Formats: sequence, C-alpha cells, structure tokens
Amino acid sequence: MNIPSTFKRLPRTAFTLIEIVIVLTIISILAAGSIYMLKGNVDVAKETRVDGDLQNIMTQLQLYEARNMRPPTTDQGLKALVEKPTTEPLPEKWTALMEEVPKDPWGMEYKYRYPAQKSKKPYDVYSLGKDGVEGTEDDIGNWKATAK
Repeated sequence: MNIPSTFKRLPRTAFTLIEIVIVLTIISILAAGSIYMLKGNVDVAKETRVDGDLQNIMTQLQLYEARNMRPPTTDQGLKALVEKPTTEPLPEKWTALMEEVPKDPWGMEYKYRYPAQKSKKPYDVYSLGKDGVEGTEDDIGNWKATAK
C-alpha cells in the first residue's frame, strides 16, 4: 500500500520542552555555584585595596613628616595631607600632598592616630573593615599591612 507523503512521519529534528528545561536547570545550578565561589574573591579584593591605600597614605605621611619635622596630630588627621592645618602645631612647609583622602572600600574614612597604639610606626592608619566597628578582628591597619 502506498501512503501519501502528507501522512508520513517526519524525523524528529527539534528539542522537546523537557530537554530544554533540564539544560536550563543545569546551567543555572552551575552559574549559582560560580557566583558563590566568587563571593570570597570580592572580600579579598577589598582588603587588597585597603593595603594599597594604606601604603599610599603612609608614603604621603612620611613626606609630610620630612617637610614639617613631625607627622600631623590626631586632631589634624589625614586631612592635613589635603588642607593646611589650622590647629597647633602649624606646619612650616606645608603643601597639599593628596587631592583627597580616599575612603575605604566600605565607604568609611580611614582612621589616623598619633602617637601609634598598635603600629611600630609613629602613627596608626587603619580601616574599620567590613563591620565599621573599631577594635574588632576585621580592622585593617598599617600594623597588618606591613606584616604581609
């Protein structure tokens, strides 16, 4: 018997809906796992940026100290690198050493303390870290940056 061509079964050439759903599920599981694994890298990158900022600030503080025979006081702070201090002791050879003091990766200002309480340097320069609370384990300062 001769079957007309309109009734012949055509070979299967497309994906079924279930196959597409399975592939999309596998892709989404792999993507979620990758994002989870990269999460820790963001924290490491922020800490690395803090180390770089601290090195830059400490270099500018050393230059300030060389020009003025002493580092800025705690009250003058890191702002002394940007604006001429108006409180005693006034620097004799002041120049702007930075356009602005950078903020840490969590949007907070870096902290400065003279004389130092934690560092072997004359001053402490540090970030309060992710939690924004002073004195916790995630504080990152020139006492840690120079040890690495």
